[in-house]
Amino acid sequence: MNPGAGAAASNPFLTLHDAIAMLTRLLSASTLALAVLAAQPAHAVTEPMPPHYPVRDFFAQPDIAYFRLSGDGKTLSYMKPVDNGQGQRRLNIFVQPLVDGRPHGEARQLTHETARDIANYFWKGSDTILYQKDFGGDENYHVVAVDVKTGNVRDLTPGDKLRASVEDDLPDDPAHVLISHNRRNAEVFDVYRYTLATGAETLVAQNPGDYVGWLTDHAGNVRMAVKTTGLDTVILYRPDEKSAFKPIITTDYKTDVNLAFFDADNRHFYAISNRGRDKKALVRIDPAQPDVEHVVFATDAADVSGASWSRAHKRLIAAEYEDARLHRQFFDPAYKAMFAKLEQQLPGMELLLQSASLPETRFIVAAFSDRTPGTRYVYDAPTNKLSKLADINDKLPVAAMAPMKPVTFTARDGLTIHGYLTLPVGRAPKDLACIVNPHGGPWARDSWGFNPEVQFLANRGYCILQINYRGSLGYGRKFWEASFGQWGLAMQDDITDGVKWLVAQGIADPKRIGIYGGSYGGYATLSGITKTPDLYAAAVDYVGVANLLTFLNTIPPYWRPELPKTYEMIGDPVKDKERMMATSPVNNADKIVTPLLIAQGARDPRVNKDESDQMVAALKKRGVDVQYIVKDNEGHGFHNEENQFEFYGAMEAFFAKYLHPDAPLKP
Repeated sequence: MNPGAGAAASNPFLTLHDAIAMLTRLLSASTLALAVLAAQPAHAVTEPMPPHYPVRDFFAQPDIAYFRLSGDGKTLSYMKPVDNGQGQRRLNIFVQPLVDGRPHGEARQLTHETARDIANYFWKGSDTILYQKDFGGDENYHVVAVDVKTGNVRDLTPGDKLRASVEDDLPDDPAHVLISHNRRNAEVFDVYRYTLATGAETLVAQNPGDYVGWLTDHAGNVRMAVKTTGLDTVILYRPDEKSAFKPIITTDYKTDVNLAFFDADNRHFYAISNRGRDKKALVRIDPAQPDVEHVVFATDAADVSGASWSRAHKRLIAAEYEDARLHRQFFDPAYKAMFAKLEQQLPGMELLLQSASLPETRFIVAAFSDRTPGTRYVYDAPTNKLSKLADINDKLPVAAMAPMKPVTFTARDGLTIHGYLTLPVGRAPKDLACIVNPHGGPWARDSWGFNPEVQFLANRGYCILQINYRGSLGYGRKFWEASFGQWGLAMQDDITDGVKWLVAQGIADPKRIGIYGGSYGGYATLSGITKTPDLYAAAVDYVGVANLLTFLNTIPPYWRPELPKTYEMIGDPVKDKERMMATSPVNNADKIVTPLLIAQGARDPRVNKDESDQMVAALKKRGVDVQYIVKDNEGHGFHNEENQFEFYGAMEAFFAKYLHPDAPLKP
């Protein structure tokens, strides 16, 4: 819930399942308007049924991936899995020179992490790489600097139970970087300027106790802050770092003015706002007239979800919005022309620029679809030259993967609900074993694109329904607000109505429907088998909430400033205690008749292990045998390969036992 602590902190229920969905959303980049498609009626099957590919082929780390470019564009970096000496593989960073856009000479391993994969990394100029690591899944990320020439490694943010993230990499200042962390106070994040050569830190913005986010200008000065006061959010501004912050915008918790970046002269700023409107728009604001929003781009189709800025050219590049697919509205003619050239060379593929040199002349391009994670390239814009780096997963043939189709249905109260339906290849869409897969968040969404979980289940013969139930992001303020206080109620009804729609279409066999979800999706799984126990033949709960009251009592300290808003959106443990007890699955365990598999990380800081323990204990008290997988070296979702292989292998066997995906059609 702290924007200054990274995206994951703004969403208390983000897990690996959700990260896949978020990555899918970020990777989608279509500029073509696509109509929402209804499920097609049953038809003759023309494609053969593919073989079952091994679990490992879906969930193993790519042999080489996560490509990045140095600031000067002359060195390529990437991550690849390395044996840690115990027969386990961990992602580490390698570097290699680029000559004419192609890797040249020997690659050199730069990091030697053995406990966990590196979470994420990027270049700081051309001589340093910064990466984030946590410990056993506790999400207390440290920022680590590596000297590319010497290989020297420095943990810039040492300390127990400290969480840190990069606020600004200061591309025009090769010696420093801005990092926020909560060493002084576990509940809030201060901003420091770090000297890379020594690790020395200088405080540049101290958090008075209720600030939950920061914004720097293009010179790296901390110029804006976001604070929370009860149910209100206040945006503060200062003309320079010597001045005090002063409030300029105050909104209630239902109104978003999300800071994006400053304009070229650092006098005005861009934001994504829904002040006075249902759908979020990209707006430009003068701090001297903060109540006046100059709308740069808006659409009735969906919320504007993001915008991009060119540091090299000092101008706005594009705005993004997502309905069934992600779309870009370009403002920069050069970038629009560049994408057009790339689309000519990579027809039929979705495109994303994953990394760029500081002059923005050389890029890493990702090309992918819903049926393949695709290929990565180096693109030299001045010469329009595209050089292939690697296929991300060549073990899964495109033809054997299943298309992902956008669908809509009407909820019982008349609300239109969107989602995605993936049908197994080589099977008629009739009387199939199906799995409904509610996303986590809950204030997130499912998106179109390659999803290894979905493709794995489709390869095993299941149809998969992903539902953007009320509260899912991108559909406007009213749709979002419709989820407040509705955990286990209208939100769950949307999922139930989606299952009934799937049955009414003739696609799903009503006796062979399973449910699987992670985080909030795990809560929805448990809620589904307690509220509608006869609807599901099998269920898998992955790091899900079981007790709303105990869940809210065990949140990480850095969520506490936002707790009043969380109470309004989920429920107040005092005022809403009766409702929250009634909608806590653990209190309804006596209604469960569905076979259940639960998976949990012991070091989960978001959904405490006690949540899963409570549910298992309640079922065992009734003499019900529940399959329970716990990993001591994981947190909110399993990240280590070997744990993923075990979990998905167990899921495969579990669903096959109860859903029988290869059973013949009913006469």
